[in-house]
Amino acid sequence: MVNDHAYIIVDIGTGNVRVAAATPAGEVLGVAREDIVYVKDPLYPDSIYFEPEQLWQQVLRLAKQVIPDGRVKAITATSQREGIVLLSAEGESLIGLPNIDHRGREWEHIMADKSRVYQLTGRYPTSLFSAMKLVGIRERRPEIWAKTASFLSISNWIEYKLSGISRYEHSQASETLLYDVAKKQWSPELCAVFGLSPALLPPIAASATILGPIRPGVAKELQLRDDVQIVVGGGDTQLAIKSTRPAVDDMVIVSGTTTPIVKLTGTYTLDDDERTWTSRDIEDGRFVFEANAGVTGLNYQRLKEIFYPNEGYDVIEQELAANTHTFCMASLGSLLADEEVALTRGGFIFPAPVSHLLTRGSFVWATILDIACSIVKNYRILAEVAGHQPDYIWGCGGGLQSKVLRQIIANLTGKKVQMRRSFQQSSAIGGALICNEALQVNVEMDGSTETVYPQDEAYYADLYAEWEKTRNHFRNMN
Repeated sequence: MVNDHAYIIVDIGTGNVRVAAATPAGEVLGVAREDIVYVKDPLYPDSIYFEPEQLWQQVLRLAKQVIPDGRVKAITATSQREGIVLLSAEGESLIGLPNIDHRGREWEHIMADKSRVYQLTGRYPTSLFSAMKLVGIRERRPEIWAKTASFLSISNWIEYKLSGISRYEHSQASETLLYDVAKKQWSPELCAVFGLSPALLPPIAASATILGPIRPGVAKELQLRDDVQIVVGGGDTQLAIKSTRPAVDDMVIVSGTTTPIVKLTGTYTLDDDERTWTSRDIEDGRFVFEANAGVTGLNYQRLKEIFYPNEGYDVIEQELAANTHTFCMASLGSLLADEEVALTRGGFIFPAPVSHLLTRGSFVWATILDIACSIVKNYRILAEVAGHQPDYIWGCGGGLQSKVLRQIIANLTGKKVQMRRSFQQSSAIGGALICNEALQVNVEMDGSTETVYPQDEAYYADLYAEWEKTRNHFRNMN
């Protein structure tokens, strides 16, 4: 019976590793998480890495906590999109390089024609992307480079550890700078740009492809049947998008540690000003046209630790809803697609002397407004380039648990903001949908939505203008 099935979804984020169990209907049965352990690499100014075997042991440990007895039919994985693991010819996992590793930054000059790279890859090339991480290893870690025969995205590496089969999925390949997004294949031209051999590149596989059964040793370790199937997943943003079940031309806000804002398109779309990213979606024939508001969720989490260390988010929401004083404004380093240089200074601005009306809620409200305004600015850039006709925007991810944030986004865009049930667990639900496709399981998922309608648009337009002034103030300080 389908109702007795369960899937395991491994999710390697920027800050933590999560393992979830979910049913084919998208019910999340359990989630376990641990922080990823990063190590600074002293050979580079801005570089960290992780030990792959340590991460693998975390995955095994967490999986044991959530696996339901005798019910698991498939396992899939998703991860931060620019992170990679280097492999030797013997299959040894050499080093893990997360998305926040910038060891290739001092060699960005090797890209003589960055506009050409943008045309092929759909993103303006920087040290964020995987090819530059490989260059950094080649240039300063020869002992690792001499052993390197291949590399995988972190999620594809998890699937390799589970199945023994090495494949790179299309949405993840889009983040490497070595993949022609329009042609849907690895690019010899791009390999030549970075001086990297095409022999490094694994075969490509589509999301929802079955790699094969779980390796016997892993099945024994996890006390699973040996017929559990390992399924190709995809980038974490793409799995989150899938959970909303959107259509081409829909916009989706994926609010987590960072906040991608995306439009789903049926054609390869580029921005003449090179401000956006275009990736392959995990749905065949569909592209993800994206701007990213940066570390919005991380800012919120850190300020919660300062102002509300012992209270839950429900207390914050109550105080935000009661806040009627909007004189405190913030700019905290969110990213805008039309800014060439990120803000390196930020803070709060409020009238002096300090008012008795200023509370901890004032600071968090200003943070929420900053997040909302940066999301909306990026949304407007996408809409300017590619248009957006529907009267709604989809939202998913834990960051949108804040009703205040959802309401401000609706007020500023003039669009309804819609969330599916369990939108906070979007990656797990997207993983369940992928496993359903792979196993050809037909099940009706809950189609109910929660909708926030725009209000007070003129008032919030004035607040948006004040936010822009605040951002410009800190811009002038950089």
